[in-house]
Amino acid sequence: MPTRTLRALAALLLALGCSTRYVEEPSGREVYLRHCASCHGELGTGDGPVAASLKRPPSDLTTIARRAGGSFDERRVMQVIDGRTLVAEHGTRSMPVWGVVFEEELEGEPYAGYTSLLRSRNLTDYLRSIQR
Repeated sequence: MPTRTLRALAALLLALGCSTRYVEEPSGREVYLRHCASCHGELGTGDGPVAASLKRPPSDLTTIARRAGGSFDERRVMQVIDGRTLVAEHGTRSMPVWGVVFEEELEGEPYAGYTSLLRSRNLTDYLRSIQR
């Protein structure tokens, strides 16, 4: 490759690198505490400060695997978190559609849809970690 082309390529890569900012995504626990703990409680047991005001009590998120016969179905958990797939157990849509909420928070950011999915993934991993 000619030197001129290499210089142009290096300048382009440098410019792209300078214009791209990296924002660290919140951990699953941070996402949980911000969006879920008010209903499900700080420890995930369903006893958050808002729980008493709900028609249907929030579930104990520490027993997801136990209630599913000992298996933590991450695909199903992500579908519940994302909320764009109707979950019969939720009845009417009382739990927020977190996938949409995450995307709205990221409006204007590059790859908002992907980053929203990443937040759901981080939250799912956190929920797996608190199973009893």
